[in-house]
Amino acid sequence: MNTPNKTVWPTLQARNAPALIDFLVNTLGFEKTAVYADGDLVAHAQLDWPEGGGVMLGSHRPGRAWTREPGTAGMYVVTDDVDALYERVRSSGATIVSELADQDYGNREFSIADPEGNYWSFGHYRGEPRR
Repeated sequence: MNTPNKTVWPTLQARNAPALIDFLVNTLGFEKTAVYADGDLVAHAQLDWPEGGGVMLGSHRPGRAWTREPGTAGMYVVTDDVDALYERVRSSGATIVSELADQDYGNREFSIADPEGNYWSFGHYRGEPRR
């Protein structure tokens, strides 16, 4: 799916970027759009979410100007079929932080931890309409 005008890109750093990329693609369903790597060192990767948006990530390299501690991020991802994604993730053996449940505010969601420790929450809630 081509999703033009993506203007917010969460960025992650990973101790093992190739493994995180594999997890995000094979377990969660992100699409590998670009990966620039030299062996296990990933300078830049772009992973697109099939329903819109995406993330960028690279290998953690302390001492650089743009350095964030791996495993400390939290993301929320919209999906139209949260039940199917939950079953896919659960059957993969991924670490589930919050089981699939209906929320008081109308969302149906679940949360997981990726191999680096980042939290990912998935649901159908698309946010409040702009005024």
